[in-house]
Amino acid sequence: MPSCKEASLPSLTRVARFQDIEREWLKLLPSCRTNTPFQTPQWQRLWWEGFGSGRELHLQCFQGEDGLCGLAPLVRRGDELTLAGDTDVSDYQDFLVAQGHESAFYPAVAQTLSREDWRTLRVNSLPQESPTLEHLPGLLTGLGCAVEVVKEDVVPGLALPATWDEYVADLDKKDRHELRRKLRRLEEAGSFRFYLAGPESDLSGDMSDFFVLLKASSVDKDEFLTTQREEFFRATAAETRRLGTFRLFFMELSGERVAAAICFDYATRRFLYNSGYKPEFGYYSVGLLLKALCIQQAIQERLTYFDFMRGAEPYKYHLGGRDRTLYRLVATRP
Repeated sequence: MPSCKEASLPSLTRVARFQDIEREWLKLLPSCRTNTPFQTPQWQRLWWEGFGSGRELHLQCFQGEDGLCGLAPLVRRGDELTLAGDTDVSDYQDFLVAQGHESAFYPAVAQTLSREDWRTLRVNSLPQESPTLEHLPGLLTGLGCAVEVVKEDVVPGLALPATWDEYVADLDKKDRHELRRKLRRLEEAGSFRFYLAGPESDLSGDMSDFFVLLKASSVDKDEFLTTQREEFFRATAAETRRLGTFRLFFMELSGERVAAAICFDYATRRFLYNSGYKPEFGYYSVGLLLKALCIQQAIQERLTYFDFMRGAEPYKYHLGGRDRTLYRLVATRP
């Protein structure tokens, strides 16, 4: 487990590429309070390769006596600093620090920021349990910055019980009744199939089918799926499948793919990343039921938490989601 001495500030080193620090980064992550697929070096490298044009990378590594104890993957555009990633494709962002060493790491971050040339520091999508929210605002105020912390969004999720029956029993009475009714109707519709596209499947073809369903499900998703984002999703699908965290689920009715969802199984949790369905099959609630079956499968896999991720869509609460909060920190120099 990475550690660093609390007696002095960790020293700063900078690296030019995510690959140069990947091994140490991966060792650090399990000890960080914010540890999601979006904090991995592979994800951030692919984001940088897909969306880094016009930006400068400032990948800052903080070394204690016993090795890497924190990371600040900063990106500059003009006079604004942000963390690598954005709210369109990365649901969580944060500085990375080994738990128990925050009181040394954040002053070192503040000291480093005091020497950087920037007007605005914008840190998006900080989970409510992030130590950044506790430590960094006061330090930035001490640098003379105007600091604002605002609610950015919600990320509903639920702790997974040991069995599907326990999960259903824990739902609100109305939601429990509706879930059972919709499952019966789907079963009575004829031949339906829910399955995970395995590692031997044609990933390119599966992703093409996923994009068709994503775009069909709403005008907003159709507009969201630009060529640039599609290329990014294909790259992250290939990389996360190689890492063993990628999950692509499909639902078929009479042999036709009518709904799909991409999830990531990471650190005992399942993250629902994106989904789509054919609206003409809405009578059978294929979009909602696909996600319910993803929860059922996660319970069978003995995962501990199902993260619906960013957004307050009603289906998340019908399936038992409870809100956690994302915050945005903005610091402005005078």
